[in-house]
Amino acid sequence: MENLKLSNGVEMPLEGFGVFQISNPQECKNAVLEAIKTDYRLIDTAAVYMNEDAVGAAIKEAIDTGIVKREELFITTKLWVSNFSYEGAKKDFDCSMKKLGLDYLDLYLLHQPYGDVYGAWKAITELYNEKKIRAIGVSNFYIEKFTEFAEIVDVKPMVNQIELHPFYAQYDAIENMRKYGCIPQAWGPLAEGKHGIFTHPVLTEIGKKHEKSAAQIALKWNVQRGVSILPKSVHQERIKQNFDIWNFTLSEEDMKKIDALDLKHSEIIDHNNPEIVKYILSLKV
Repeated sequence: MENLKLSNGVEMPLEGFGVFQISNPQECKNAVLEAIKTDYRLIDTAAVYMNEDAVGAAIKEAIDTGIVKREELFITTKLWVSNFSYEGAKKDFDCSMKKLGLDYLDLYLLHQPYGDVYGAWKAITELYNEKKIRAIGVSNFYIEKFTEFAEIVDVKPMVNQIELHPFYAQYDAIENMRKYGCIPQAWGPLAEGKHGIFTHPVLTEIGKKHEKSAAQIALKWNVQRGVSILPKSVHQERIKQNFDIWNFTLSEEDMKKIDALDLKHSEIIDHNNPEIVKYILSLKV
């Protein structure tokens, strides 16, 4: 496993384990435990995923049974928009920490770019300065909103978690983040299974050369761009396979072939669609 160094010097694993849409508590706990046993050290959840309790239970069991030490883990959760305010952020942070059973958090993100982002950021910046959070950042801040936000706030986002996969490469967004010392992190690095990614002919062809699956090729492509990735699965074999990407290197030719798959737009979510914005704002946590 390789690490990335954030702008404040904190090291973050280049690959982590995501739990989006794993709603069954026991299934979520089992998946996180399996991931930790497989040597994933970054675990990513969010208040709106409604599974922080299960993630916390898995972390506790992993530590109690000696699989891992707390300081070896990098735990991320996110503040949802319904609690975007100074007081709301402080309150929801405490709630997330109780569910996770943690004394400190490694990374806390504003989950969406809507609502009182500045009030919420002021609160989590204070929590960061109080050493309750090791690093802070944002999620789904598209290039225009990220630029505005990074220009205004004193403590710049250290991570921006956005949709990044071979069919939506977002090189311009990545380059812009790096101007502000921000690390790009990919949600949906396997495109949520769209575009036939697991059997895609280009990825499969490259995979044969390296004796890897199409999914492993897609994950490695992001990693070689310096993008942190958060693959998700509840299946033991897939959890292990997604982690088995550290013993090969894609060539420049391989990277260019994968780059050519970029559609230059999302087919998962459009944050510029007013109906999507209204839906996100309507969700309460």
